[in-house]
Amino acid sequence: MSSSRAERLVNLVLCLLSTRQFLTAERIRAIVPGYADAPGDDAFFRTFERDKAELRELGVPLETGRISSFDTTDGYRIARQDYELGEIDLEPDEAAAVALAARLWDSPELAGAAHGALVKLRAAGVEVDEDSGRIQPRVRAADPAFAPLLAAVHARRAVAFDYRRGGPGGEVSRRHVEPWGVVSWRGRWYLVGHDRDRDDVRQFRISRVVGPVAAVGRPGAVVVPDGLDLTAMVRRSTDLPPVIGVAKVWVATGRAQGLRRLGRVVGPLRHRDRPGDELEVELRDPAMVARWLAGHGPDIAVLDPPDLAERVRATWAAAAGLVAAP
Repeated sequence: MSSSRAERLVNLVLCLLSTRQFLTAERIRAIVPGYADAPGDDAFFRTFERDKAELRELGVPLETGRISSFDTTDGYRIARQDYELGEIDLEPDEAAAVALAARLWDSPELAGAAHGALVKLRAAGVEVDEDSGRIQPRVRAADPAFAPLLAAVHARRAVAFDYRRGGPGGEVSRRHVEPWGVVSWRGRWYLVGHDRDRDDVRQFRISRVVGPVAAVGRPGAVVVPDGLDLTAMVRRSTDLPPVIGVAKVWVATGRAQGLRRLGRVVGPLRHRDRPGDELEVELRDPAMVARWLAGHGPDIAVLDPPDLAERVRATWAAAAGLVAAP
């Protein structure tokens, strides 16, 4: 993405975040720096349509509507309640970027342009709520992998990178991906595409990409399927599944503190002559919960439901078989 285009997108986002009104394309053309350079109406509308598509592809909630029933032309604004993050305080190695514009506003080369857009907006008579429209990200620099991955999406070119699963100590593996898009969801950036190594669709949190991103193959080789809703795909993969029941688990005294924080202590309980507590834990994905509980070994015992207890025992038996194998 060229610096002039990035600056124009920042100005557009700032403009649409800072007003409660729907602004028409012509009003935006007069207010937002970068559009006045268009040589004619057709060139402006083509540029504006590309910019709208870019924002929507990045997960920016761009709304279309009219101020009143007497208007004949659609206008645009960004819903702040859907775009802004709540109060968060994340460690730098866990935090991800919150929005493309917020990251760019924090850079010195674009701070002046962002301020100038606000001044011009006020001068045009548009209602501005600067405090509500401003975003203060905790992370001061974009993830290094963001720009090359976004460039690969636009070039429709496959990429290869090292990717860490889980937290800072997670396993790192090489991934080869045909990128379809980059989207923002719940304050984090994700790459969505076809994972060649697993021959399946995958989402990758960009903050977990380790080291440089390498372009693979020729530009234009990646074919993006039609009708994709990339944001919905990320939402389905990252949101918690619904609660389907409650599991009752015995936990030894002083053990499994993470499980204790997520569960509700019912009361003290002895199990096989060991002191402990009975916990109630929300049951969402039985297979996932079983693997999680099995990792605590003899410090836990599933009291209910029976099928969850059987899953945990099966996990232990499988682990024992791997250890005993020559």
